[in-house]
Amino acid sequence: MESVPAVFAGAVFGLFGAGLLAWTGARAAHREPVAYGARPVTSVVIAGAAGAGALALAVWCFGQI
Repeated sequence: MESVPAVFAGAVFGLFGAGLLAWTGARAAHREPVAYGARPVTSVVIAGAAGAGALALAVWCFGQI
């Protein structure tokens, strides 16, 4: 019963991280801004780090099961 929250949190972090990385990659590939008003390289790096961090949290949550 205690693994249900870990599975839910892992799924949420995994979906968010994968979606953010896919969206960031698609925007960067088409040379469109990831964040308006920010430098393109900086916004790609920060969004990529946030996506990778979310995926790392998903792996950690699934490891708690």
